Amino acid sequence: MDTPKPPAATGAPAPVSRPRARRLPAVLTAVGLALIVLVGVSLGTLRWTQPNMSPVADMLLRTRIVDGAVPVVVALLGALAVIFLVARRWTRRRALVATAATVGGAIVAVVVLWIVAVTVAFGVQLSLTTSLWAIVTFAATGLAIASFWSASWLRRLGAAAAIVVFVVAGTVGINADFGLNPTLGAFVGISTQKTITLPAVTPRPTPSATPSVRAGGALWANWHAPAGMPSAGTVGQVVIPNTLSHFSARPAGLYLPPAALVPNPPALPLVVMMMGQPGNPDPSFTQAVLDRFAARHDGLAPIVLVADQIGNPAVDPLCLNTARYGNAETYIEGDVVEWARTHLHVLQDPAHWTIAGYSNGGECALSFGAKYPAVWGNVLDISGEQYPGADRAAATLQSVFHGDTAAYQATWPQNILPHGSYPDTVGIFTVGSNDYQYRREAIAVTADAAAAKWKTTYFEVLNGGHVLGALNGGLAEGYTVLYPRLGLVAPGVAP
Repeated sequence: MDTPKPPAATGAPAPVSRPRARRLPAVLTAVGLALIVLVGVSLGTLRWTQPNMSPVADMLLRTRIVDGAVPVVVALLGALAVIFLVARRWTRRRALVATAATVGGAIVAVVVLWIVAVTVAFGVQLSLTTSLWAIVTFAATGLAIASFWSASWLRRLGAAAAIVVFVVAGTVGINADFGLNPTLGAFVGISTQKTITLPAVTPRPTPSATPSVRAGGALWANWHAPAGMPSAGTVGQVVIPNTLSHFSARPAGLYLPPAALVPNPPALPLVVMMMGQPGNPDPSFTQAVLDRFAARHDGLAPIVLVADQIGNPAVDPLCLNTARYGNAETYIEGDVVEWARTHLHVLQDPAHWTIAGYSNGGECALSFGAKYPAVWGNVLDISGEQYPGADRAAATLQSVFHGDTAAYQATWPQNILPHGSYPDTVGIFTVGSNDYQYRREAIAVTADAAAAKWKTTYFEVLNGGHVLGALNGGLAEGYTVLYPRLGLVAPGVAP
């Protein structure tokens, strides 16, 4: 007897299993992690330092991060991350948590910015743009943290990735506002400049301090650009032995103007430049300014050596010889000066030698100009501090001078200048007009230098702040004043 068949099912169909759909997030996650590992391993196999840097590493490190595609792409990724975080099924509790976390992140940012402003923790006043980037980054990070609440593991993984995106976007935005680390290599402190090998040279006899226009080194009257001279200067890096100081410095940057790149070049003026802290001995800022000057004056410009007075970017050695931070002063005034005299085809007298610097380097330039007038006839101080460690004077007094106020104040230029002799020193002081703290200090040191009989120039870069605008404007004004002084343009002619 046949077994009767069960009646056909009626109503809603039975649920259908979709194992592939359930496995899809896990597969995508595995693929993503594998790609991350593959990229990490690939990057780890590259050579990231000169002289044998890998071409791919060189390309990545030269990528501009203050303009172009990178800031736009990073900002778009940040916007997409916000869309991902808000594209979910909302409940009243989730909405309250997200709102509280976002507002809380913004409040934390405001508190941090207030503390930074009160304590001058970074040594400068932060701009409105930087402050807004900080607030947006903290607020978006708060939203991402709130997304961990009552969420699937996939959404939590996405929220964690969003935090990384927000931090990167905020960092890129703030760095772009400062503008002092234009490439990825500059930001991480890895130089992409090629090493230049220079032969030793025999220093020429020192010309008189005030050469005649046509007989003593006034290049504007005696130099004619030869055919085939490059239209622009070149930059690279050089290693300066620390034989005298044993100071651990990074390779120096070097700018050679067009007139230095021809057969039998003329001896040119020398500028030793120092950047800020933290910062890199990067000659590209100088090149951008001086190539424009050189283009109008038959390729003539100073040779510029961007020396590293910092060493460790996280430390300020104060441009002094100290037991705590080493012999930074001897490195500049001993090792760098001697190397320049014997390796660069430069004029040798103080009137053609300039010590220059930006921010921390500006204070160093002022100090060296005050201490060594027989070496430096010209000083260019761009947004410099008033004295060593002025942005954290109390901490410097204790950590470096062990509370000895007299010893500390003896290193201040304002206390050195009255005791020096400066028969022919030119001092140029520039600062951003809205860089209020450094503006006060620039006015003070200009007065100190003038009282010591320096021939001073004071210039404010309109709304330059303490960022790239101040540096570029200061370099442009400085070389405008220096070109006639260095014999690169006729007296009375605007360079």
